[in-house]
This record gives sequence, structure tokens and C-alpha cells, in this order.
Amino acid sequence: MSLSEFETRARNWVVDTLTRLEFTAVDDEFDVSVFHDLTEDEERALLDRHRTWQREKFDAGYGALDWPREYGGAEAGTEIAEAFARIDNELCPLPPHELVSVTLHLIAPTIRLLGTDEQKQRFLPRMLRGELLACQLFSEPDAGSDLADLGTRAVRDGDDWIVSGQKVWTSGAQFAEWGELIARTDPDQPKHQGMTAFLVPLDAPGVEIRPIRQMSGGSSFNEVFLDNVRIPDTNRLGEVGKGWSVALTTLAFEREGGSNTANVGGQFSQLVATARRLGREDDPRVREQLARVYLRQQLAAVDLLRDRQAREEGAAPSAIGSVRKIQWVDKLTAVSTAARTILGRNLIADTGVPGTYGWNAHVLGAPGYSIAGGSDQIQRNIVAERLLGLPTEPRADRGLSWREGRQRARERAGSGH
Repeated sequence: MSLSEFETRARNWVVDTLTRLEFTAVDDEFDVSVFHDLTEDEERALLDRHRTWQREKFDAGYGALDWPREYGGAEAGTEIAEAFARIDNELCPLPPHELVSVTLHLIAPTIRLLGTDEQKQRFLPRMLRGELLACQLFSEPDAGSDLADLGTRAVRDGDDWIVSGQKVWTSGAQFAEWGELIARTDPDQPKHQGMTAFLVPLDAPGVEIRPIRQMSGGSSFNEVFLDNVRIPDTNRLGEVGKGWSVALTTLAFEREGGSNTANVGGQFSQLVATARRLGREDDPRVREQLARVYLRQQLAAVDLLRDRQAREEGAAPSAIGSVRKIQWVDKLTAVSTAARTILGRNLIADTGVPGTYGWNAHVLGAPGYSIAGGSDQIQRNIVAERLLGLPTEPRADRGLSWREGRQRARERAGSGH
């Protein structure tokens, strides 16, 4: 069928199915939060609705339109998949949840590229149907921006691996069934070469998850402790010692996933409505900052078109994703700046005027995305080195094993340097 015929059929199906499920829009025109501020029960209920919606789409043939049929997909191509995504975003009233996006757009594609046939059959249909949600077990207290310096250890024990360590800033771990874990398997190799990736069930003995309360209110992030967690080698993702390549694959999908987070936080139209409500729309400073937000939103639309073209041409994720993430974070920052200018002291006290105090959640949450998925500084290094061909960042641990690098770091810390 033609694209227009597909869109008509898909739109009718979405409307009919949402009506049957009794999914109604939340009447909150000024929800501009970047991260959820929900109780555990509320957030679990939201995820249950997302699971139901994903199952309905999958069973009707809409849940994996551009995936191969062997995993339940339709092999309909990028154009069809994006057309349905636009309809879904327009009509579905469910607030987005990062764990769903991580599962469908980061971890599932990584398994599709790097997993064994058994892993693909075991995980992908269940992920695409919403039955299984997965998080990233990457960052650590001593290895944040320098992810390759992670120290969680995995030691071979016959056909199993024994894993001990700590992960942090793990989005949605308290609600996930599985995690994609990067662990150190050879501390005597250079840090980028001694890691291995695994798929770990989060209900395994020795796994403890502790939510972290954020300054914006919710608990989107978690600490995850692993104490002698036994993982079968059949859950290894990729080759032994190739965990860095697996991590880079997932991170590339994350940085290319701006379309999945494009509507997170406040938008230009909401800022304009707030300015008009407070009589600030003619203020020159306000108008200048609104223009900055509008331009950045238009750049994001251009990015989506470039993403589509790249996917249609079969291009693999690249350092261009870092450019897009920098632009998206810059847009979030511009929104926060404009909100502060428009609202002034109304930002920090709920005066009862609709659509004002809610911007507090945006201003407190937006800085998080300058760190999530790799800090702004890391993104700029990637762009400089991989796109512009500039010299690589000097590294004190170059040529050293991970163990030697950690020892050098301890010595420098002890000497006060």
C-alpha cells in the first residue's frame, strides 16, 4: 500500500485501540519535567501501561515495523516505521519512560548486531513485545565519564562468570528484568581491551538495587551492587575482551537516539504560552531567548531528517551522534535559560498561576542530560578526534594495563598531584 494509505490505516488502528484500552490523556498542558517525579507505584503503573501498549502494537504488526520477520518484525522499512512513530507520538497519551526507550532503541539493537542466534531468539521478541525491559549497567563511582576505567570484576569459573562490583546512575534498574553489563575480565590488559559484556538477570542472587533520590523529586537513577553474581557464559554478549566494542555500539545508539527524547522537557510553544500568561512576550530579552529555543528546535528537526537519510542508506551509528547529543543538550539549556528569564522569582515558589512553577522541574532536571550518555566534554572530545581529526586527548595511562593505571592514579592521589 502507499504511505498515505498506511498512515490512514495506522491512525484508525491507534485511535480505536487507545479507546478500547481506555488510555486517556493527562490534562497537564505544562508538564515540562525532564525526569519523572512519581512514586514507585505510580511509575510501575506507567510502565505496565507502556508494556500493554507495546504488546498491542507488536501483536497487530506495528511494534517492530523495520525489524526482520524472524524477530516478529514486518520488514516494512524506515519510512513506514517513522510514519507510525509520528502517529504514535501524536496520539498516544502515555508520558514517555526512559527504560522503554533504552530497551527498544539501545539494548535490543545491540543484541541484534552482536548477540548469538540463541540470544537473539531468546531476548528480541520478548523485548519488542514489551515483556522484558532492560537497563544499562555501565557507569561506576570511579568510572563515570571515563567509562573504560571501570573496575567491576568478572572472573571465569568453568562455564560461568562470577561478577562483583558496583554500578551507578542506572536508569530504571528497579523496574528492569535484565541489564547489559560491562565488566573487567582481564585487569592486566590496557583498560580498553580487558572488558567483556554480559546480559544479567536483575533478580539473580547477589544483585541489590538502591534508588537514588534526585533534586528534581523522582528516583529515575539507581545504584546497583553485584556481590558474587553468577552469570553463565551463554549470557556473554560478544567475545571475551571485546566489551568496549559492545559498549560503544550501545552508546552510539544512545547518542543517535535524539528522536526518542526530542519531546522531553519544555518546548517552544510552552515557553511562549508562559510568557503570554505573564505578559512578558514583548520583553526584548525574552524574545531573544525564545528565538534561541526556536532555532534549536528547528535544528533538531533537521537532525531527524538526517537520521532518516542515514538509516535509509544503512549507515552504522557514528560520531555524528555526539554532535546531535550536544545540540539537544544545548536546546535543553536554552529552554531553562528562557524559563528563568520569563519567570524570575515565580520559578521558585508556587503562586498558583498555572504553567509557572512547573518549570522548576525542568530547570532542576535539564543538567542531568549534560552528563547522561557521556558528558558534554566527552562528546566534544569524540567530535574533535573522530570527525575533525584533531590530536587525541593526552592520557597518563596510555600504554599501561588497567591495574597499572589504577596504581599510578592512587600514587598521584597520595602525593597530592
